[in-house]
Amino acid sequence: MRNRHQPVAVEGYPFIVSFAFLTLFFAALDWDVLTLACFGLTLFTVYFFRNPERFPPEDPRAVVAPADGKIIFIGKVAEERYFDGAELTKISIFMNVFNVHVNRAPVSGQILDLFYNRGRFFNASLDKASLENEQAGLLIETKTGQRVLCVQIAGLVARRIVCYPEVGDSLERGMRYGLIRFGSRVDVFLPPEVDIQVALGERTVAGETVLGCLE
Repeated sequence: MRNRHQPVAVEGYPFIVSFAFLTLFFAALDWDVLTLACFGLTLFTVYFFRNPERFPPEDPRAVVAPADGKIIFIGKVAEERYFDGAELTKISIFMNVFNVHVNRAPVSGQILDLFYNRGRFFNASLDKASLENEQAGLLIETKTGQRVLCVQIAGLVARRIVCYPEVGDSLERGMRYGLIRFGSRVDVFLPPEVDIQVALGERTVAGETVLGCLE
């Protein structure tokens, strides 16, 4: 997988280099306002694509947050894509532009399937974003046979979803598996018997915050 040890996600390099070049270009022309603006954009882009180390809990039953952000939904929903309408627990995490946007595997397991759907770009905090926005999903099966669905959803500004794994790959809980550029959301669908450990409105840290525990 990419971005295992880099302090800044590699997907940000083209943006950082571009803004840095513009900063130097305008500085050479003594255009102070544009120089400062581009320098500010360079710093913000480095900050946005930051890729800190995270340390998952030791409990093998723990499901960790796949994203930094704020929990905007916890509830039972019917999942049609892989579970034939069975009722699962969905937890939605909204990422604003100031959150780390590198996403992490919520559980350890093998990738059974992937999907990518083109769609709209509604505000990711809206309920309809889960159904209508551009999104990419991973279906993960744990060693105990439990299946967890993790869906990256583009937002109002986000126009690029990056997902590294392929079908058959194995993920370790907390491993980096992708990112979404510039504001977005991640939905996690868990077995209904999971003991939920978080509350609506709580802030999460990807790879560390325990969302719940598998039976």
